[in-house]
Order: sequence, then C-alpha cells, then structure tokens
Amino acid sequence: MFDQVGQNKRRTALLIFVFVILTVAVFAVVFYAMKFGSAAIGLAVVAAGTLSFISYWTSDRVALAMSRARPAAPEQYARLHNLVEGLCIAGGLPKPRIYVIDDDAPNAFATGRNPKNAAIAVTSGLLAKMNRAELEGVLAHELAHIKNYDILVSTLAVTMVGMISIVSDLSLRFPRLGGSRNREGGGLGVLAIVGFVLLLAAPLLATLMQYAVSRNRETLADVSGAELTRYPPGLISALEKLRDDQTVVHSHSRATAHMWIESPLPREKSEGRLSRLNKMFDTHPPLDERIAALRQL
Repeated sequence: MFDQVGQNKRRTALLIFVFVILTVAVFAVVFYAMKFGSAAIGLAVVAAGTLSFISYWTSDRVALAMSRARPAAPEQYARLHNLVEGLCIAGGLPKPRIYVIDDDAPNAFATGRNPKNAAIAVTSGLLAKMNRAELEGVLAHELAHIKNYDILVSTLAVTMVGMISIVSDLSLRFPRLGGSRNREGGGLGVLAIVGFVLLLAAPLLATLMQYAVSRNRETLADVSGAELTRYPPGLISALEKLRDDQTVVHSHSRATAHMWIESPLPREKSEGRLSRLNKMFDTHPPLDERIAALRQL
C-alpha cells in the first residue's frame, strides 16, 4: 500500500509536469502564429506558469462551483460531519471542508491541493440512499483519495484540460497560423504544419491524460478506504447501489467526471446520444471489477 501511494506521488508529479509542457507547447504555437518570433517560447513559459499557478490555487473552487456544491452546515448534517471526523481520526488526516450538492443521484468526490486544503462533496441523493455503513464506505473512499495524494492532479486537470482545449480551439481559428509559410521558406512552413497538428492533437492528449488520472486510482482508493473502515462490505454494498442506480447527476461535466466516485456522465441509451461514447471513454473502471477486487479482501 505504501509503495502504491509513493508511486501515486511520483505519477502525480510526472502528470503535472506533462500538463505544463503540453500547455507551454500550445502557447508557443499561438505566440509563434502571432509573429512574436524567438520570444514565443519565453512568453509561452510565462503564460503556462501563470495558468498553472492560478489552477493550483483555484481549481478546487472551480470544481465545487461547477458542481453547485454548498457548505454542509454541521447542525443540519451532523451525521455526515461525525462520520468524516471519525474517519479522519482513524486515518490521521485533518478534517476536510464538507459540501453538499442538491441532486437525487448518489455520488461524491474529493478535491483540493493537499490533505490540509481538501474538500469532500456529497450529493443529497447519496445521503438519502445510503445507510450508515455504506455512507462511511463512500466517505472513506474519498478520504483515501486525499490520503493517497490523488486530489492535486485530478483537481488541476479540471482547469488545465479545459484551458488547453479552449486555447487550441481559438488558435485554430486564428487566420495567420502558418501565414508566413509562403514568404519565408519551407522551414517555417514545416513548423506551421507541426504547430497546426499539435493544436489539433492537444485537446485529445489532455483528455487522455485526464483519463490516466482516474482509472488506476479508483481501485486503490477503494482498497485504501476499506482499510480505513476495516469493513469492506460497507463500501461493497455502496458500490452495488451506485451500480444499480441509473440516476444521472444534473450538474455533471466532462471536466469534473474523473473526480467522482462513479462517473456522473450518462452511459445508457435512454440517457442521451453521447451515452455510448461516454461509456467507451469512461474515466472509471467498471463497478463490477471494483466490487470483485474488494470481495477478494
């Protein structure tokens, strides 16, 4: 377990590094197209660094706002606060901020920069449909994400993937991209073509990296959460309820889908045209596989 947590930290650092490099490359192409010449790389580094800094400090608030989460009042949600406090004591973690999302679909996610600056959000549907042991299992899963240092890269992905996609899309509409090719020789033409290909591929690469953030970490968080509660049947029962419940989170978004305990995107035919595509590129391993892994404990 400790080896896997260590690997998570190293992979997190690597993914953040790749995110930044990809962002630098996209901005470099943009500034090159805007005729900044040799200064394009320096400007790209500054722009990517600024974006990364802003994302580091604001991504958790963006994720919570996109999900329409509101602070959970301790008086109104006493059971929720008590369960989180007990699990934090058992796991040696500081208590995260707790939020509630008014939504009938049972789901939850964790976000933040580190264990000292973390938050957990649960839907009202989760509180209504889970018994105490099941709710404790879900909360332990989310606290495991915090303890395993999953939350930083998953939270940064919310803003960085979206920003890369936006910048790439706007740049492809830029009329001078590659415009100097005919006047200044074939070398610049090749660079323009490479830049054009990069702008086309960048959103896909960023999205694939977003998928890489989540899939392997969900199973680890399941096992870590069961270790935290010392009661795997609680989380197993919760995952079975999530599997059987077909309610879709109303405030779902592709940008935050990888953060939830179960993908909030529609995957059944009756849930929308994109359901088959969502299922094909799911950010989570199948719930049946996760349940089977827990039963082996």
